[in-house]
Amino acid sequence: MKRKKGLWMALCALCLGIAFVLFELWYSYDYLTVTDYTLTSEKLTAPVHAVILADMHDHEFGRDNARLITAVQAEKPDFILMVGDMLNRDSADAEKAIALIRALSDDAPVYYAMGNHEIDYAIARGDYAREGLAAQLTEAGATVFDRGYADIDVRGQKLRIGGMYDYAYALDGRNSTNPDRMNPAVYQFLTEFQDTELLTLMLAHRPDSFIFGEASATWAIDLVISGHLHGGQVVLPFLGGVWGGDQYFFPEYVYGMYEKDKLNLLITSGLGSNVQKVPRFNNPPEIVSLNLVPAEE
Repeated sequence: MKRKKGLWMALCALCLGIAFVLFELWYSYDYLTVTDYTLTSEKLTAPVHAVILADMHDHEFGRDNARLITAVQAEKPDFILMVGDMLNRDSADAEKAIALIRALSDDAPVYYAMGNHEIDYAIARGDYAREGLAAQLTEAGATVFDRGYADIDVRGQKLRIGGMYDYAYALDGRNSTNPDRMNPAVYQFLTEFQDTELLTLMLAHRPDSFIFGEASATWAIDLVISGHLHGGQVVLPFLGGVWGGDQYFFPEYVYGMYEKDKLNLLITSGLGSNVQKVPRFNNPPEIVSLNLVPAEE
């Protein structure tokens, strides 16, 4: 009798464990959330509202991404920022990202910077300069920044938005920002980008591009916006995200808003995940609502 009771309890525990895992997998891939962040700046005289999307990895929220589109539209953003990895390196085409841009660009301007998956996708098709994919995204309605920027006017507020995938330092073993060691084109781009009185937003898919070495102490950027790390992929209670790419396990900069030297850094956990060694877990898909507001006098 005791043996049967023990087996029954073990079976119940197993079923509960399986149900918990299945719930967490659903929660981490399909329970769409909105997270609010605020950045105050003396460079603004009125509030501006943006929505940030990253790391969709071809995932869909309802047929033709209807749930995602509705959720973004409900935020009524002044503009939308897509920060890379919206498709996969092995995607058959870029149609899901293109369709999303088409649907959202009717409501607000869309600005797009490439991630590692866009770049690998382009390379696999022989498009080493990435012009082909950029042209498709542009035709769909996005402004694509690939080491580029634009000054925009949002309801009377002027901002500078740019994007790059490169590291913001030299790969010289010291991660220095010595102009003689850095890629000259990257150094020139960043120097020009920061040379303004406008509020500056930099779309940089990898936070690694700015957190290592001398980058954050060199480049005066109001907000760097990144994804890439999926919030650590697996999120543990009290410990946070487990994996941080080049930051390895339990990284310092993996999810949220940070201040680091001359810049602020916002890292979103993003919307999905390509095939990984482990799935997203305890880590719901995220739309970021970014409120840019004037500093109080």
